[in-house]
Amino acid sequence: MTIKDLNPQIVWNNFYGLTQIPRPSKHEAKVQEYLLKWGKEHGVEVFRDDTGNIIFRAPATPGMENRRGVILQGHMDMVPQKTGDSNHNFLTDPIVTLIDGEWVTADRTTLGADNGIGVAMGLSVLEDKSLRHGPVEVLVTYDEETGMTGANCLKPGVLQGDILINLDSEEEGELCVGCAGGLDVSADFKYRMYKTPEDGFVGYKLTISGLQGGHSGMDISLYRANANKAVCRILLPLLEQYGVRVASFNGGSLRNAIPFEACAEILVPSAESKKVKALVEKIFAEGKAEFAESDPGANMIYEKLAKPAAKYIQPSVMLRAVKSVIACPSSVIRMSQTMQGLTETSINLAIVRTDKGHLNVHCLMRSAVDTAKAALADRVRCIFELAGAEVSFAGGYSGWTPKLDTPMNHVMMEQFKKVYGRDMKIMATHGGLECAIMGAKYPHWEMVSVGPTIKYPHSPDERVNIPSVERTWNYLKAVLEAVPEK
Repeated sequence: MTIKDLNPQIVWNNFYGLTQIPRPSKHEAKVQEYLLKWGKEHGVEVFRDDTGNIIFRAPATPGMENRRGVILQGHMDMVPQKTGDSNHNFLTDPIVTLIDGEWVTADRTTLGADNGIGVAMGLSVLEDKSLRHGPVEVLVTYDEETGMTGANCLKPGVLQGDILINLDSEEEGELCVGCAGGLDVSADFKYRMYKTPEDGFVGYKLTISGLQGGHSGMDISLYRANANKAVCRILLPLLEQYGVRVASFNGGSLRNAIPFEACAEILVPSAESKKVKALVEKIFAEGKAEFAESDPGANMIYEKLAKPAAKYIQPSVMLRAVKSVIACPSSVIRMSQTMQGLTETSINLAIVRTDKGHLNVHCLMRSAVDTAKAALADRVRCIFELAGAEVSFAGGYSGWTPKLDTPMNHVMMEQFKKVYGRDMKIMATHGGLECAIMGAKYPHWEMVSVGPTIKYPHSPDERVNIPSVERTWNYLKAVLEAVPEK
């Protein structure tokens, strides 16, 4: 049995098609061509806008011409994350899907249900001739995961509808009506490299792996361990007490994913190697015990290298960088005071890289309150500037302010009650949704976001619940038939 045999087959077949096309963020050319070809093969009007978004248009079915126009929206790109033992190439290889009970997952990689399932539902609406709906557009944006570039580049006036149904939510039964804004921060430490003495040092590689990682918005409140901070926690006493040198430090790979793996290549004074090894093991054991509930799979490899690195990073700069990574928060800053259980403000210390004389640290801040986001930006800037780094900001966008009493919200809730027999939960998300950006360009839109249940997006544990896909599909069909008249 494969995912093409699951119900509803029309949705799972369209999702399967997307899994066969490499589509990591910043590399969407193949999936853009696939979507354009899909539209032509199915007799649906389709075009690519000036920047790379793909837009489909379908007329109203007979008798539904007087309904308001609906835009179904998702993003074509996916987060390319894999386990350390996977040889998957996200630029060339299809995603290998697996069925695990009531869940679909992937073979040691992200699945791409975020947001492939949403896009598949949009395509299925266009394909299913049995549906009754008013005028429908399907907007598939690009590069959502690394900067919401497609949404940012979308031009006013291109889309004709006035109701946006975003299909990028990840909890069945929830109607999302708001989201956090975001801001990227980068800190750049410049350093010199020094030649390693011919004797006196032994080379080791320290690797922290096996952490759960996850979505930096949706999962930040789960208080999982951060691999970058875990490595720095070990490095600090080694640098201060034993004169250890660092040749390289690399951790994390995506701004919006909690880093689940990081490694540092170090030079240990030969006379201190036993003491250093014992201290490394002690500190790791302490951290693992602290995160035993949220990150039970934490693993450390401390391996001796055949030959030490030829050069090492300027010690004074490395020490300041390590201290700043430890000092910089990577967690929930404040919970919402108006919506129980919702994170209001957070930060993810996502990436650390050393290369060609630069140690770069990248963080993603999120907040539903713009002033709180600005205050956090100042806090982080001060930490890194005091440590001697140059700090820059990019990719800032405001949040999507919830509007509860709208005609479309009432339709969404009424149809949910009819399909599910219970009330729908209204919520906002700490994740970033493109609605915030696009709504500023189309201020007349009514906007909502729904989707099936997806767990652990942005990590190799990503999975989508099979029954929730079928129920969400049935709900979406009912909503389209009940869209208000113009």
